[in-house]
Amino acid sequence: MHDLFERWHPPRLPAKPSGQTGILPPPVSTHLHLSGRGLTDVPADLPSDAVTLDLRGNALTAVPDRVWELRALRSLSLVGNPLGELPAGVGRLRELRGLYVAGTPIDALPDTVGELTELHTINIAHNRLTGLPASFARLAKLEVLYLAENALAAVPEPVRELRALTYLGLNDNPLGALSEWLGELRALVELRAQRTGLRELPRTIGGLAALRELYLEGNAIERLPDTIGDLRELRHLDLRTNALTELPATVDGWRSLRTLDLRANRLTDLPPQLAELPALEKLDLRWNPLHDGLPPTAERLRERGFVVLHSP
Repeated sequence: MHDLFERWHPPRLPAKPSGQTGILPPPVSTHLHLSGRGLTDVPADLPSDAVTLDLRGNALTAVPDRVWELRALRSLSLVGNPLGELPAGVGRLRELRGLYVAGTPIDALPDTVGELTELHTINIAHNRLTGLPASFARLAKLEVLYLAENALAAVPEPVRELRALTYLGLNDNPLGALSEWLGELRALVELRAQRTGLRELPRTIGGLAALRELYLEGNAIERLPDTIGDLRELRHLDLRTNALTELPATVDGWRSLRTLDLRANRLTDLPPQLAELPALEKLDLRWNPLHDGLPPTAERLRERGFVVLHSP
């Protein structure tokens, strides 16, 4: 099976003159690329120095213990294998930075996942999760969390402690509401909550001071809290296919907003403050019951050279 393994060699450095010292080049690293090979088992002769193990798209129904002995592993992908369970042994991989187990389809994570304190990214989307273990709160370095398309009825409480989180994907879960504590995730840059059954947003959403992208398509939101104007770093806001009848005057706080998607809502007019946004480049108003054609606010934006889309 060694022909399946790829060893990465760092670029060769020029030789040092005799007697001169310097930093030694990094050691050879092993990246094991075994995706899409129809494997029903993991090769027995895995190199112990492996840093990457990619087993995506195989036919694995279990992960053998020898995988958990790869203590140098930094990235493990089991995406698309019919596992049904993630073994507790995963907690032995203390150097892991990326764990990818989307579409496996698991219904729970082992408590030992909290031992992966170096973890930067975890993709557990497209599974059957109804929650996260309490130990998940110990992942203090976690920045990217994919939870889309699970069976979550609420944002899992351990997420509240993930203060380094920059990306949170919650879309296509039956949430019904976003937790009030969500505004405590001050490092969050991108939040996705499309098709989650939302009817409103918590006022605390204004606390997401670093947020740049907010995706809320396919919900039933009727009004936005005035605190949404506090999102001064926001660049992209997707509110299409909701039930909005108006926007708050506090939209004048969106000084960095570039694109605003309001398609398929119930808007009949727009606040004049929207015309003063200095960075706005595109406004999509299609499929709204706008009275008397394009609202004056949208006309002003178009006169300033911005792209304004609407249905006649």
